[in-house]
Amino acid sequence: MNTLLIVFAGLFGLAVGSFVNVVAYRVPAGRSLLTPSSCPSCGAPIRAWQNIPVASWLLLRGRCASCREPISARYPLVEAVTGAFFALLAWYVPAVLGLSGIPAVLVWLAFAWFAAASCALVLIDLDTRRLPNVIVLPSYVVGLLLFSLACVFGADWWSLLRAVVGMVAMYFAYGLIRLIRPDGMGGGDVKLAGVAGLFLGWLGWGSLGVGWLAAFLLGGVFGIALIVGGRARRDTAVPFGPWLLAGAWVGIWFGGWIWHSYAALTGLA
Repeated sequence: MNTLLIVFAGLFGLAVGSFVNVVAYRVPAGRSLLTPSSCPSCGAPIRAWQNIPVASWLLLRGRCASCREPISARYPLVEAVTGAFFALLAWYVPAVLGLSGIPAVLVWLAFAWFAAASCALVLIDLDTRRLPNVIVLPSYVVGLLLFSLACVFGADWWSLLRAVVGMVAMYFAYGLIRLIRPDGMGGGDVKLAGVAGLFLGWLGWGSLGVGWLAAFLLGGVFGIALIVGGRARRDTAVPFGPWLLAGAWVGIWFGGWIWHSYAALTGLA
């Protein structure tokens, strides 16, 4: 994809990021995603010009146009992160995966979905310690459908087979952890692990292994930091969904490079 398409993907991601904020706020509350947005403090409707990703927050100086109550910086941050992910994926799919044409678009759409879902799930899990099925379960369908269509139009069928193997392996591995330690792993984490395995497996065994391991490393380091800092105890429950997803994206962006570097260093290559 050329620079213009990367920029377009980023702008599209900004708009999707604005919707991600809506999803993260309304889904846990059981509210409809279709009703117009309004200020949570005064209830004033948000006009179109006040809903431009990132720019509106800057123009309003982080405050509601009606009641002047502060608007959390989380909103433009989520929009910016989602936009950055969409743009980076528009470069990554052709440059790193070597795809072009319809397969490239379909694979980009699949990973863009996973990026948006990841942002929403991280926010929800941090806020409520839940990973809603309404976001997690459709990710299986979207990933499998788009990857299958990409193969129909010329992508490697072995990538789809790896994706299915990765999905099943991570789902059952996390399910086994939950079976052994029900207090250490939630059911939502198990279902989300299958989704992560699907997307990591599509990229390769190295990405799958690195993404799988990175989740536990990142979560473990964070937990130790909390204990050392006196912010938690050994038995304190910490949401694992954000670290599972963070590990998955480490595997997506860097898994192949880390695996090949390790293989070359140890003589496995």
